[in-house]
Formats: sequence, structure tokens, C-alpha cells
Amino acid sequence: MTLAGADLGLFATYLAACGAAATTGALFNPDAWYRNLSKPRWTPPPPVFPFVWTTLYLLMSWAAARVGSIGDHPQAQAFWALQIALNTLWTPIFFGLHRIRAAMVVMACLWVAVAATAVAFWEVDRAAGAAMLPYVVWVTIAGALNLSVMRRNPQLA
Repeated sequence: MTLAGADLGLFATYLAACGAAATTGALFNPDAWYRNLSKPRWTPPPPVFPFVWTTLYLLMSWAAARVGSIGDHPQAQAFWALQIALNTLWTPIFFGLHRIRAAMVVMACLWVAVAATAVAFWEVDRAAGAAMLPYVVWVTIAGALNLSVMRRNPQLA
């Protein structure tokens, strides 16, 4: 069974991996520590995050399932696995441990992994690569926000 060119079973598996990453957001959500940080005016309001992440997780799962449905592309799939692992790691480091600088290192690695995934997917299937572009944009914004928070709160970085 397919979902717009993607194997439905693969889509469900990739979405489950995203669900594991999303769980860290539920376990380590923004608390008083985060609310009291100095943040830039352009920080997205809290209600934006669940909408954006739900959309991104659906898109990245669909893109990975399309690539997986097309054939054997181990490097593209390895990049996807790397980015979801880094995605899962960032939240507990930032919101759980309050390690802003360490989270920035993870974010920089995440950006590279997401960009590499988008490029690798594009080479296999343009629709899959295009589906990763909103994620590249969002991780760019998240990285800029992480960097801004780190600079605005040097005593905590």
C-alpha cells in the first residue's frame, strides 16, 4: 500500500522514529528556566512549535518513505537516521540539562545532517528532497535562536 509514492509501512516506521524524538519535547518541555532566559523579539510564540513540528515530522517521514520505496540508498537513509538522532538529543540537552552551549554544538551538527539528508534525498527523488526543505529552514531558525539565547545569556552558556 502506498501514500503518494511512499510505502505506508515505511512511512509508519519513520513516523514512529519521529514520535520518539517528539517525546523528548513532552518530557523536557520549556519551564521557568526557559521562560526567564533573555530571548530575541523574533522568538516564535509557544503555540507555533507543536504545529511546526507535527508538519515537519510528517514531511520528513513521507520523504524518507519515498526514498526507501524507490530502492536501496543507504547513505541517504543513514543521513536521515543521524538527523533524527541529533533531533532527539537536542531537547534534553537544552531544556533538561540547561546546557545552551552544548545544545548549540548539537544544533550545528543537526543542521549539517538535515542539509545532507535533503541533498541526498533530492538526488534520489526531487519530491522527497523538496519535502525536507521546510525542515532545513526551521533548523536554521532554531539554530539562530539557540545562538542568540547563548549570546544573550553568557552566564548560563
